[in-house]
Amino acid sequence: MKLRLSTSNILSGGPSIVRRPISEKSNVELLNGLRLNFASCKEAATTVDDQVAGNLSNGHDSEKKNKIPFESWTSLDSNCLHIPSKAFQATPLTEESSEYDITVKLFLLPGSRFADWRLHLQEAIAAVLQELSVESINLLIVSFPGISFDADTEGRGDCGSNNIDASDSELSDAMLYAWRQVELLKSSGVALQIGLAEFGQDRLSKFLLRTKHRPTVDQINVRDCCVVPESMMLFAKQENLELLTHNDCTNILPQGTLRELLDGGENGAGVLAGASGEDEGLRGDLKPEWVVKYTAVVRDRGVIENKGYFASAELSEKRLGRDDQ
Repeated sequence: MKLRLSTSNILSGGPSIVRRPISEKSNVELLNGLRLNFASCKEAATTVDDQVAGNLSNGHDSEKKNKIPFESWTSLDSNCLHIPSKAFQATPLTEESSEYDITVKLFLLPGSRFADWRLHLQEAIAAVLQELSVESINLLIVSFPGISFDADTEGRGDCGSNNIDASDSELSDAMLYAWRQVELLKSSGVALQIGLAEFGQDRLSKFLLRTKHRPTVDQINVRDCCVVPESMMLFAKQENLELLTHNDCTNILPQGTLRELLDGGENGAGVLAGASGEDEGLRGDLKPEWVVKYTAVVRDRGVIENKGYFASAELSEKRLGRDDQ
């Protein structure tokens, strides 16, 4: 079974000025956004249940809200459990899509299968397009697992080590295979610009030789006050690449964090059974696959109107309910 998590628009309280510094790390923003959205949808589902039953809520029944069955605020569609239900999502843009700059960043997570990366790209982009009710995005950036830009070693002719269970050549082949899907999105007009994250000069120079549609953006995480090595800046200029910086985590959603978010514990959503096995919920091995972050900026006003995340995981499921205990 697939699990599809959504924050909806985390700026639903109002648009954010794009020039304002954002200090919150992406992993913290993701988790806070998911928790808030889950709580809001639980509350909405509880209110509906109370109205149907003819009950009046006193506003203090937190225990009831925590124990509400996850089926009442999630939805199952073609073996994919949407958390929350699609009925609670859908925050489309308020103006014509041509009025926005829409940036999408896909994080392919450690542990995801190389062979599935192209499918993950399709799923993530489809989710964003449907959420925003648009047909295209301005920029797609892909972050592959296990690699990171290191300003201290840049320019030494080394691709750098990767942190996943694969050789560097295997990882390079897998990235190129996934990039073919990115190229399809580019050629079909779905993604107007395409880019990569965390590629240093040596890795990038080798990658460019094997691509049909070259990336126009390289997004790197620079730890020391956003100082980009001169060799990297010269290389980017030569290859007509725009260098962008970020403060995202590469492994934005570890397995343990996701399970804690979804389990039946005190701060969990109650979708998965707790470690004790006493809670109702779903059971099985949980494997995070991808996270996608999207941002829609109103071009002529410089404000972020819509920002959110989707996350996907695979659950080798065994249902645990009242009858199974």
